[in-house]
Parts: sequence; C-alpha cells; structure tokens
Amino acid sequence: MNPNLSLLKAYPFERLRQLFADVTPNPALRPISLGIGEPRHPTPQLVKNAYSDAVLNSAGLCGYPATGGEPGLRAAISAWLQRRYGLNVDANRQVLPVNGSREALFAIAQVVLDPHEGDALVVCPNPFYQIYEGAAYLGGAQPHFVASDPQRNFASDWASVPEDVWRRTRLLYVCSPGNPAGAVMPLDEWKTLFELSDRHGFVIASDECYSEIYFRDVPPLGALEAAVQCGRSDFRNLLIFTSLSKRSNVPGMRSGFCAGDARLIQQFLLYRTYHGSAMSPVVQAASVAAWNDEVHVEDNRAMYRAKFNQVTPLLASVLDVALPDAGFYLWAKVQGSDTAFARELLSLYNVTVLPGSYLAREVDGHNPGEGRIRMALVADTAECVEAAQRIVQFVQSKRAT
Repeated sequence: MNPNLSLLKAYPFERLRQLFADVTPNPALRPISLGIGEPRHPTPQLVKNAYSDAVLNSAGLCGYPATGGEPGLRAAISAWLQRRYGLNVDANRQVLPVNGSREALFAIAQVVLDPHEGDALVVCPNPFYQIYEGAAYLGGAQPHFVASDPQRNFASDWASVPEDVWRRTRLLYVCSPGNPAGAVMPLDEWKTLFELSDRHGFVIASDECYSEIYFRDVPPLGALEAAVQCGRSDFRNLLIFTSLSKRSNVPGMRSGFCAGDARLIQQFLLYRTYHGSAMSPVVQAASVAAWNDEVHVEDNRAMYRAKFNQVTPLLASVLDVALPDAGFYLWAKVQGSDTAFARELLSLYNVTVLPGSYLAREVDGHNPGEGRIRMALVADTAECVEAAQRIVQFVQSKRAT
C-alpha cells in the first residue's frame, strides 16, 4: 500500500458530515444548502442536443478515443482561447483535453514531481482546493501553504515565502479567480511568479475554473494572457487548467482542458496515455458545442450577477462580506467559531454553510480560514435569497441574546 495515502486529510464535506452528525435541523424549515460548490443552473439545450446526437451516432461509442482528443475539440478550445484572451495557441502542441480540471490538476503533479527527490515542495495558497495538497503528498512532495491576506483582496502573500522554500519548489498551484474568496491575480503578481519560476525552474499550474463567472466589466486576467503581456509567448513552465462545469453548467460531463508550455503538454500526454485518461467521444462532441457558444455563458453570468446583487447586500447588513471579483462563493467573516456558527445555523434555520477553517491548514498557529464561512450561491435566486434572509435572522437573533 502506498504509505503516502495515510497523509491525506478528510475532505471538507466529509468533515462537514461529521460536524453535523448530532445536529437536528429545524423541521419547520425546508433545507437549503450553500455548502457545496456544485453548479445547479440548467444545462444549455445546445449541449444536451450535441450529447444526445453523439450517442445516437454509433461512431460515438464503437471505438476507443484518442488520449489527445479529436482535432475538432482541440480546435474549438484553441478558438475559444483566441476569442477570450486574444491568444494564438497551437491546437496540436499546446492544448490537451482532460476529464475535468480536478483530475488534471491532481495528475500534473505526478508528471512534474520526482518521487525520489526527497525534499521537493509544492506551494499553494491557503485557503485552497484540497486536490493541491493530495497531489503533493501522493507525488512524494510536501505542501507549503501561503496564507491569503484579507487586507489585500485575499491575495496570497508570496513575499512571505522564504528563498529556501522557492529553491525547493517544483510545482506552484495558483487559483485565479480564487476559491473561496474569488480574488483575481493582477499582472504584477504574475510577473513576480514568472520571475521566481525562471530563477528556480518550478512549474506553475493555474486553476482557472471560475474565470467565466465575474461581476465587473473586465473579464479576469488569465495566466496565459499575463504571460504574453510579459513577453512569454512560449508559456514556459506554465499550464492553465479549466473546465466546462461552471462555465456551461455541466459538472456531470467532466470536461475541461489544459493548455500552455508545449514541452509540458507533451509529457502530460505521455502520462495520460498510460493512465487511461481519454475523454469519451460523446463528451467531446458536447464539449465542442459548449466551447463554440458564448450566448449561454453570458446568460449564465447574468443569472449569477442578478443573484449576487440581491444576496450580497442582505448578508452585508449583518456580516463582514463583499462582492468578490469572480466565482460563485461569498467568503464571510463571522463572530466567534466558524464551526459553531455552521452547526447552530443548521439547527435553528436549516441552512448549510461550509466552515472556512475546513478549507485551510494551520501554519505557525494560525488557520487563515478560521472565523469565516463559505457560501456557494449555486441554487436559483429565490432559494439563495431565502437562505440569506434566514442567515440575517440568525445573526440578528444572536446579537439580541
């Protein structure tokens, strides 16, 4: 048995189930969950049509798919990158379809890390997506967590990382827009990370799965876009990862892509060929339809904007919370323990939220998620507004006691 499996921590939602094991939710109120970031807007009809058409076409299921994906899918992804970021990306050498960004973000560590190196580090933000930590451990490395700074729009404090840590770093995970705070990294931060990557030779894996849900007029800056602006059109030591799950409301399809440094893409393709990670031709056909259409993406973004415009002011009246740059989470500060807040809220008002401490790790005696909750506004507007109204009542009642 791989001894590194023992290093894996319980996933946040398993911890949440344990936290609520002895809690009886108020039966007078219907349950509302803001706990899991699972898109719940309707799947676009054009995607469903493409999927069903591919199933009916016998060619869609009667052969093994190529790990590198069909040329039509890579072309659709490359065209989207050009429309979205103004990038000229080689569809054959710099793009690789993957079965959702989650599995690819995990797998890339197995490509980059040398399990025999001994003292290798994987740097990632804190709070963070737990896949980064698991990928580090199972790749034979140790994670190094970089706390976010609430005073700087929850930017990761890269300047706090010692030079010795950067020297041992082999992989850096970046999440922009971030989970849970929704912060977008500006160009200056990218410049800093590119310079560090050049100096120490580590790979940057940029998780960009929330890039199409944003609340300002200017779309979030992407890593490849930032690289071009810094004169790095070869994308050296840089890969981005994104998916259709949030953009197109198809989390069950498990479809995304990786793009960037052609050398890394070649090695990742080799790994995935052995790993058996080819995407179903049926999913590929539906993915082409999704990447080629922006109307449903704009409609989806408009739904989130309308929802956040109603919910955020309600919650801001009783909690320290603000509209994020992007994403579908609100990252709110609460009084006292975040776990106690979540338990009591469920018990009295039948609303589920995720304690922020479950999304972070304690470093030097401090957990940067403590005293915060993450709320996923993925349900329809009416349900999210009702949840917000209950939270307002809950906080007000606590203040009155």
